[in-house]
Amino acid sequence: MKILFSPSENKNEFCPYPVINQDSFIFKDLFQLRIHALSCYENFVKSSDDESLKDFFGVKNTKEFSKFKQDLKLSPTNRAIELYSGVSYQFLDFKSLDKTSKDYILENTLIFSNLFGVVRASDTLPFYKFKQGAKIENFAIEKFYKDNFSSKLDEFLKDENIIDLRAGFYDKFYIPKKRFTTYKFIKNGKIVSHFAKAYRGILLRILAQNQIKDNQNLLDKLPDKLHLKEIRILGPKEEIILEILE
Repeated sequence: MKILFSPSENKNEFCPYPVINQDSFIFKDLFQLRIHALSCYENFVKSSDDESLKDFFGVKNTKEFSKFKQDLKLSPTNRAIELYSGVSYQFLDFKSLDKTSKDYILENTLIFSNLFGVVRASDTLPFYKFKQGAKIENFAIEKFYKDNFSSKLDEFLKDENIIDLRAGFYDKFYIPKKRFTTYKFIKNGKIVSHFAKAYRGILLRILAQNQIKDNQNLLDKLPDKLHLKEIRILGPKEEIILEILE
């Protein structure tokens, strides 16, 4: 079983691990490609004015810029699963899990960083700021990672059951070519986004606590507030529609 997961805009600034190196990431042979993407990012940040960076970082206060302009190749790091701190990660609550559940996540969860591409939950990343969908001039970073990492991911995932808990945006980085399962959440007949982030974190927690190995096991463990509404088969994608009950 492998779980695909989104990053988050919010991150913890506390980073207790050493700077990045080839051993920091899954797919060591592709490390220099990550460094190329990072260099494009840092060159853009260095050459941009404050107004451009407000939009790029997604912040209004220029006083915050200094902590985002550090040399990321020389910055301390944190494990990806602990670096990200947005809604999904709050509901996952990784720190409160027992060791067996934590190990399941560290081994089986792939997070799609906007800057570093696909990483294991256990890979270490520096604190950075990069608003989802922000553009680095003419460098299309999503396409760059999709073009250069997809074949590696296909090979890595070929014998795995895949549950894709990412937001739809991350299809720009990678779409599995074999059968995989996604989850969509509705409430009062409408697709939701904020609640979806929370329930993606909850589902990852359930997967870890129960050491789940296939999607049917996850469906059997759904919390009471989630009702199976529909299952759609869309090519290789199995789309699970869950209704959030009041």
